[in-house]
Amino acid sequence: MTSPIRLLLVDDQPLLRTGFRMILESEPDLEIVGEAGDGVEAVERARALRPDVVLMDIRMPRMDGVEATRRIVGDASLPSRVLVLTTFDLDEYVVEALRAGASAFLLKDVPAADLVDAIRIVDAGDAVVAPRVTRRLLDMFAESLPSSSAPALPEAAARLTERELEVLRLVARGLSNGEIATELFVSETTVKTHVGHVLTKLGLRDRVQACVFAYESGLVRPGAG
Repeated sequence: MTSPIRLLLVDDQPLLRTGFRMILESEPDLEIVGEAGDGVEAVERARALRPDVVLMDIRMPRMDGVEATRRIVGDASLPSRVLVLTTFDLDEYVVEALRAGASAFLLKDVPAADLVDAIRIVDAGDAVVAPRVTRRLLDMFAESLPSSSAPALPEAAARLTERELEVLRLVARGLSNGEIATELFVSETTVKTHVGHVLTKLGLRDRVQACVFAYESGLVRPGAG
């Protein structure tokens, strides 16, 4: 039998944590291993409990969810992925959380079934947020990204082949594997292989992080088609 997905609930409102716990504890493949009421506590609990997925609020006392996400994801010894829960989807804090390493974000009023599905998807290493949504956010808050008109590519990008760079650009444009396959006249399996190589070479966890990387490195410019 597969081990349950271990969850850490992080929110400064106990009532919300209780609500999420009631929803998630009814799922046989999910296990809540702990709770935290602020970012400092979230980091401490993540290091102690090593959850698979952290459900992270953004605006909290002592340390916000962005910095907590950065510290949790930045700790290579932790297996945890972060799913951000927010009140407003068009929020600069969401962009910062994605840049900090969050794998996804959802609105707090998301239907229970969608929240459960999202946790399973994040745990499997896939992206919940469509890259098109990530792109819309990055376009909207483009002023917070590096401003050079022709930035030098990060050294990590030099590890990619020309085809992998091409696939990365298409991922950042919001195309699915099937759409990329059509664009490049290759099979979807080939695209999945290329995407896997891109993530591995760049040390990224998922397609959302690839999208953020492409924007920050200048491979894709805000508003580009």
